Amino acid sequence: MKEKRRLERFDLELPATIELLTPDQEKRLLNLLTTNICSGGAYFHTTEPLPKGTQVKIDLVLPLEKLRKLKEEYKQAYIKVTGTVLRSESEGMAICFDEDYQLVGSAK
Repeated sequence: MKEKRRLERFDLELPATIELLTPDQEKRLLNLLTTNICSGGAYFHTTEPLPKGTQVKIDLVLPLEKLRKLKEEYKQAYIKVTGTVLRSESEGMAICFDEDYQLVGSAK
């Protein structure tokens, strides 16, 4: 079967906090791990996937132990991005990232 994806995917388990952006609902946060990720989106295993079309805000945690240049100033970094649930399945969900993102360092 020929691969249809345009962007290279990586098998990375990155911690993520996912917040629903639905104004009529009470604030809901999910703490999940990515199972694979690319610049266009990520897949998250969960027993409670969000419905297709749900808009979310995602904070992905990037451990910086191996990035020597930033190690002295920051212990970890976050990629803050918004996106939309593209596919929802019983074992997880795929979220497509919007093009805007922010990279933020943290001294935690």
